[in-house]
Amino acid sequence: MEKAYKLLAQQEDISNKKAKELIDRGLVYVTDKKVKIARAEMPNDTNFRVERIENVKIIYQDEHILAINKPALLDSYELQDAIEEDETVLIHRLDRDTSGVLILARNEDFLADAIEAFKRRKVKKRYVAWVEGVFCEEITINAPIATHKQGGKAFSEINEERGRPAITVVKPLEIQGKKSKVEIEIMTGRTHQIRVHLSSIGHPIVGDERYGSVTRSKRILLHAKALSLLGYAFEAKEPRDIQKYK
Repeated sequence: MEKAYKLLAQQEDISNKKAKELIDRGLVYVTDKKVKIARAEMPNDTNFRVERIENVKIIYQDEHILAINKPALLDSYELQDAIEEDETVLIHRLDRDTSGVLILARNEDFLADAIEAFKRRKVKKRYVAWVEGVFCEEITINAPIATHKQGGKAFSEINEERGRPAITVVKPLEIQGKKSKVEIEIMTGRTHQIRVHLSSIGHPIVGDERYGSVTRSKRILLHAKALSLLGYAFEAKEPRDIQKYK
């Protein structure tokens, strides 16, 4: 028996530090089970599978803005650091598991205008996701959300007393077995808003174990498909795991 990260380092011919980082980021599997603890003791003949992150694709760029299609399993801040432009700054962020439209500002004036647009709710954001269960009718979820730390990570919940206003519109797109593809528009931007709202109506996003999904998945099946602000409108092509479920 040996620690998982050491066995992975040997298998992939990488440093122990790099191996531990891959496991901590949720990119390492044994068959279809994610390796969650880098220091877990595992048999010496364990065969690991490492998920590869797709390349970042530029949707549009000019002197003010850079719009990209963020791949899943990549942190927004890692992406910003990888862009070879010192002045480029994230205007918003997406959860690590979420793919789709992410925009960055290329100058301070545009950044200030964009931040103001977000504050005034002048930004339109549309998502698609696969959810648990059969979802048939459009619904507007109007439920306040409060966020706190749980195990060192953000966790949101519906809380009538301490929560901030949050509105989510969900529309059915497709049903496949006991899973449904839905389109989502958010009128507010609370932490994990889509995830907690969908969970609250009994349709957690597939792969979102934190908010009640019972289905194992490589990632939470949520994609930021479209975003518009300040006269710009962008759309990100759906990755394969969003186009069709299985």
